[in-house]
Amino acid sequence: MKEYTKLRSHRKITLIRVLCLLAVSILILSACGEASNPSTSEGDNGGSATIPSGSPSGNKETPSQDKGHEDAQAQTKNERDLVQEQLQQLTLEEKIGQMILAGVQGTTLDDQAKQMIANQKIGGIIFYANNVTTLQGTAAFVQSIKEENQQNPVPILMSVDQEGGKVNRMPDTVESIPSNRIVGKTNDPELAEEMGALLARQIKLAGFNVDFAPVLDINSNPKNPVIGDRSFGTSPDLVTRMGIAEMKGLRNEGVIPVVKHFPGHGDTSVDSHLDLPVVNKSEKQLAELEWIPFQAAVKEQAEAVMVAHILFPELDPKYPASLSDVIIGDHLRGKLKYDGVVITDDLSMGAISKNYPLEEAAVATVHAGSDILLVAHSYESAKTIFDTLISAVKSGEIKESRIDESVYRILSLKQQFKLSDEQQATGDVKRLNTDIRKWRKQVDVR
Repeated sequence: MKEYTKLRSHRKITLIRVLCLLAVSILILSACGEASNPSTSEGDNGGSATIPSGSPSGNKETPSQDKGHEDAQAQTKNERDLVQEQLQQLTLEEKIGQMILAGVQGTTLDDQAKQMIANQKIGGIIFYANNVTTLQGTAAFVQSIKEENQQNPVPILMSVDQEGGKVNRMPDTVESIPSNRIVGKTNDPELAEEMGALLARQIKLAGFNVDFAPVLDINSNPKNPVIGDRSFGTSPDLVTRMGIAEMKGLRNEGVIPVVKHFPGHGDTSVDSHLDLPVVNKSEKQLAELEWIPFQAAVKEQAEAVMVAHILFPELDPKYPASLSDVIIGDHLRGKLKYDGVVITDDLSMGAISKNYPLEEAAVATVHAGSDILLVAHSYESAKTIFDTLISAVKSGEIKESRIDESVYRILSLKQQFKLSDEQQATGDVKRLNTDIRKWRKQVDVR
């Protein structure tokens, strides 16, 4: 009896040991699985971990959530593979063209614009007030550009500055949207998000797919001649909350938002359209005010950032932000960890044209980390930039791998928004006008 009891006790101990070993093995395998899971590796945007939609950070996922995450990871990888495949098929000329966003003249597609699309293969067009006629006429102009671009391998960006207030590019038949300052006074991000959606719906009526908005500048200088009521206000918190909400509204309507004007245009006393503003602020001062909205935009995966023509001599005494490797490379790309598309402000503005040869500016901004060079008012200027960058790559001044980095970002953005030159103007102007009037009443009530 004693021997049986000892044997039973021995078996019990052995069983416990086996169970313990099994539990340890499961834990080890689980840990290994988590370590190899791509969702815990550093992401492309600043090393932040990718978290599937609807799953709070740090919460353990259910099997169905885990499968959804794996599917999302696989889809992202497939999209990246497609972008890389597309990039490899482009010639150097086609890649350089993708980095240029140019203006056009008049209100219909002229021969020079056709040549620019065919020869420089530009990646984008911007419209200004002088390109806009009736809603129907503007939509026809936009569509003619898309049709002309179908000979090229990549769909074209059709962009416009549609901020609301005094920066309005839409015909009079489309109801107006008040300035950011008026909307900012409501202190209601939901109204700002709806504003973004309404702006997007406005420009989609004409077939545009990019809006140079929201303005994330803080209006900290009352003598500022260029920002003023284009800003949501004087508080970084207010500008951040309202600006990010507007960005989301644009994005959710399928329009590419471009936040502007990094590192911050709110404290200038010179209009950069006319000459080069100088802001004598340190990195610490900028980080405590101007950069706050842009940091938030980066965290919210901003698709594109426009960089301003402002000289910050305490950071870079040689070049303005738009051409500066210190500001774009070290700060925006480096410290803020931004890996989206960087767009210069218009390189034909007085801030650049009066102080730097266009050829020097083009090479400098590419070295700094810019992806798209905006040149708005001259076909010849677009050709100069194109020829300059081609020559710089062929001479070895710029490595083609550097060009590939920018074009990869551009192609990724176009694929993300599923752009196509076959996309036409969409929307119902009467319904939109009704919605704008209804929204405007909510803004006025506040």
